[in-house]
Amino acid sequence: MTAPHESPAAGWVQQALQEHERFEHHGSPQPLPGTVREELVLERIDRARRARPRVREDRITMSHGAGGKATQTLIEAVFLDAFRNPALEPLEDAARLQVGGARLALTTDSYVVSPLFFPGGDIGDLAVNGTVNDLSTAGAVPLYLSAGFILEEGFGVAELTRIVASMQAAAQRAGVQVVTGDTKVVQKGKADGCYINTAGVGLLAPGTSLGVAQARPGDVILVSGPIGDHGVTIMLARGELDIEADVCSDTAPLNGLVADLLAAAPGVRALRDATRGGVATILNEIAAAAGVGVLVIEDDIPVRPEVRGAAELLGIDPMYVACEGRLVAVVSPDDASAALAALRAHSQGAEAAVIGTVTEQPPGIVQLKTAFGGTRIVDLLVGDPLPRIC
Repeated sequence: MTAPHESPAAGWVQQALQEHERFEHHGSPQPLPGTVREELVLERIDRARRARPRVREDRITMSHGAGGKATQTLIEAVFLDAFRNPALEPLEDAARLQVGGARLALTTDSYVVSPLFFPGGDIGDLAVNGTVNDLSTAGAVPLYLSAGFILEEGFGVAELTRIVASMQAAAQRAGVQVVTGDTKVVQKGKADGCYINTAGVGLLAPGTSLGVAQARPGDVILVSGPIGDHGVTIMLARGELDIEADVCSDTAPLNGLVADLLAAAPGVRALRDATRGGVATILNEIAAAAGVGVLVIEDDIPVRPEVRGAAELLGIDPMYVACEGRLVAVVSPDDASAALAALRAHSQGAEAAVIGTVTEQPPGIVQLKTAFGGTRIVDLLVGDPLPRIC
């Protein structure tokens, strides 16, 4: 029991300091797995995650759109709390719906990238590919898209025409059609040139049921290629940093890759495209939804040298940087080899890799085995460390 003038937090801090002194006295300055100190840290993390989400800020900040803890809290405390229903509650990238005799997947997304044009793509093909990929990783065959444009007064017609042409080319590559849309114009200074909102509908095959909550201990985690290309490309394309690197966005449709993967490996449990928040966010979603642990190996995560170098100069971790043409797959151990072979046989998955496994303990926690042999927790992003990139 703490003294009357001490808070419970102060008592915990004092206990942690005493344990730290004992560890140093015995020649072990770092927390050891299974020690009381590690158990206390994990217990506090678990308690914080189980607490009812509540937005503490009075106003929306940029961190609420960064894909990390603030985004998750906003979604759960405001939107999920208001709209809660069985189709929404899994918080997958696409809702699965039964309409008559058909099973459909429905998704929506908004694109506010700056700059609008960047090496490897633009906001137009990004909008199409992102929507197609959300449907594909739900296990659906993408069919139809909508496109809503919010245009700023003074935006160039030539730039808009270029964006629309890029969208149409991307739709043709993905085998989908833009079948409805909307246009709004706002006063100069009220937008950033052009924003695009999309929705997409896809057809789910009978028996298809993918979701991060289905991950099981022993499952294998794969990524379809090098991570961080898109986010680093966008940051450098702004020209605000005196850094040059030969990188391009990886924006691409994943429906062909997903079809090959699912045909070769029926033991695929979950797929996610690693967009806002990067691979680290996807891994945390797996751990939280399934109540499992995740262990990934730093040396096994593919990152291009140019991307790694630029990320180090910027002081960011590629694990948190957005991709727009990469997926993370959770596969049963029996089908892991077949899944990896199927990914590598496709042009978009030639550099696919196994990056980790699903573990039983500690539940809800993602751990990274570093190149130095230790482990560290990979948590959700806190704050807004990255600029707007999608």
